[in-house]
Amino acid sequence: MYALMEERIADGTYPPGGRLPSLMELQQEFGIAVATGQKVLRQLRDDGLAVMYPGLGTFVTELPKPSGA
Repeated sequence: MYALMEERIADGTYPPGGRLPSLMELQQEFGIAVATGQKVLRQLRDDGLAVMYPGLGTFVTELPKPSGA
């Protein structure tokens, strides 16, 4: 599931600054346990692909613009 979320971030399904699905949404879409969803979201955060805001959700990290752009 991590690889699918990572792919969706890369292909723009979840754009920079966009909100990722909640744990409940992940549970419904993929039929996974809440703990599995938490693990995936934490791994995305730890890999710098997402940032978590308690009470607001998890959002795709804003990637820096290339210099000269």
